[in-house]
Amino acid sequence: MDMVDIMKRLNRSLTGYYNYYCITDNSKAVQQYVREVTIILFKWMNRRSQRKSFSWEKFNKFLNRFPLPYPYIKTNIYALRNHITYIL
Repeated sequence: MDMVDIMKRLNRSLTGYYNYYCITDNSKAVQQYVREVTIILFKWMNRRSQRKSFSWEKFNKFLNRFPLPYPYIKTNIYALRNHITYIL
C-alpha cells in the first residue's frame, strides 16, 4: 500500500472519529487519541522495511507534507440544553 493511500485512509478515519467524539469537554481525550495515533503511525511506517525508515525529524517532515486533520469541537452540548425542555 502506498503512503498516500495510507494517509488518505487514516485521515478519513480520524475525521469520522472527530465527528463522533469531538464534543464539549472531550478535547483532552481526543488530543490524547491523536498523540497515540501519531506514535502508532510512526511505529508502523518504520515496519515497512527491514531498516528503520523514519527518524522523528523525518517523520515530522512527512506529517508536514501529509498532515493529519486537526480536531475541533463539533458539538457544544451546553448549547443544545437550551432547546431541550426536560433538562433543568
